[in-house]
This record gives sequence, C-alpha cells and structure tokens, in this order.
Amino acid sequence: MREPSPEYPTPPELHSGSSAAEQLPEVWTGRATNRVQWLLAIGGAACIALGVELAVDSTWTSGILPLLMSVIGCLAAGVLVLFGTLAFVHVAVKVDGDCLEVRCGHIGLPRRTIPLDLVVGADFVPRVTPRQWGGWGYRWRPEIGTAVVVRRGEGVAIKLGDGRVFTVTVDDAEAGVRVIRDRLRLLGTKKPAGA
Repeated sequence: MREPSPEYPTPPELHSGSSAAEQLPEVWTGRATNRVQWLLAIGGAACIALGVELAVDSTWTSGILPLLMSVIGCLAAGVLVLFGTLAFVHVAVKVDGDCLEVRCGHIGLPRRTIPLDLVVGADFVPRVTPRQWGGWGYRWRPEIGTAVVVRRGEGVAIKLGDGRVFTVTVDDAEAGVRVIRDRLRLLGTKKPAGA
C-alpha cells in the first residue's frame, strides 16, 4: 500500500488498550447530491408529456407514420433523459467490514460493489469535476479509470489491486478515506503471514 497522500494525514494510531475493530464504525455512509439534475428531469418529463399529448389530441391529418414517429421519439427521449438524470441526482456510498458499495439515484442503479480485499489503497481527492470525466454520471476513461460523478467537489479514489482506480464524489470524503484505510489495515493484520 502507498504512503498516505499529503492532502490527507494518516489517522491517529490506535490506543494500545483497544482493538481496531472497536474504534471503527460498523458501517460508514456518505452521500452527494446534485439538485441541478432535477431541472433536466423536468425537461424529460415534459418530453413524455408532449408525446402523450400528441398521441391523445392529434387530428391525424398528416398521416399515421409521422405522428407515430413523433410520439415514439418524444416518449423515448423523455424516458432516457428522465432516467439518465434521476439516476444521478444523488449517490450513496457505504463501507462496511467486507466491501464498499456505491448506489446511484432513487432506485440504486447503477450500483457497484467492491470487496475490500481487492482494494490496495484509498486517497482523498479534493476536487473532482464533471469536466475531467467528460460529464456527470457513471464514467470511464481509459487513462484515469472509472468514476461516479454527481457534482463538483471532494471525492474518494479507490485503488484496486489490478491497477484500476474507481473515483466517487461524496460529502465528507476524508472520513470515508480514513475508514477505508483503517479497514484495509485491519484486513492486513488478519491475513496469515505469506498471504
């Protein structure tokens, strides 16, 4: 595991009279929210409403094929925009004894679960921007890894054993990094020698 980055100091050493498990929270959770996405969701709902309006109140004077294409186009665009924005209105991150779980939106999709035994490190990232990842949402860039970006700001970068990096924007990212590092330390002490 790499040494801690200068942006995030190493957590204080554990007291000799208590175990690491006693000091770690059973579950750490963090969230990040982007209220601007609600405006885009309203646009998606408007497209759906337009499609329904065309289907119900049209006079059908221009023929069925153009009308059908308009209705289907409005409904499809509305559903895609609505799901695409509502899925990334917020993100929830949970770290427990076994894994890190990232759930997006109100229905929890997309979702990613990373077992902690595949993680080799975690770093605090003070500034994650949609621009560096190519926009909001679930992103992949071959040169920098995978990310869930719902807003600008702080985040956690998880380094995996295969060299990949997974970044997620989350409030109180420093606490998340501290918990992940402590869990990794605890897992390291439980592994048998030579493993």
